[in-house]
Amino acid sequence: MICPPPTDRAILVKHVYKETVKLDTLITEAQRAIDLLKERRAALISAAVTGQIDVRGLVESEAAA
Repeated sequence: MICPPPTDRAILVKHVYKETVKLDTLITEAQRAIDLLKERRAALISAAVTGQIDVRGLVESEAAA
């Protein structure tokens, strides 16, 4: 098996590590956004069910579309 020289390997490892950190950060941010959207969805459903917001007009306009 042919391997790159140690200095090249070190450069590659650093690059892969930096990219992995970036991806991990993006995954964390995406998960946080998903969690917030789920929370807002639950709050909206709760508000609609308890009558805190009126959704009757929305249902009628969606049926017409």
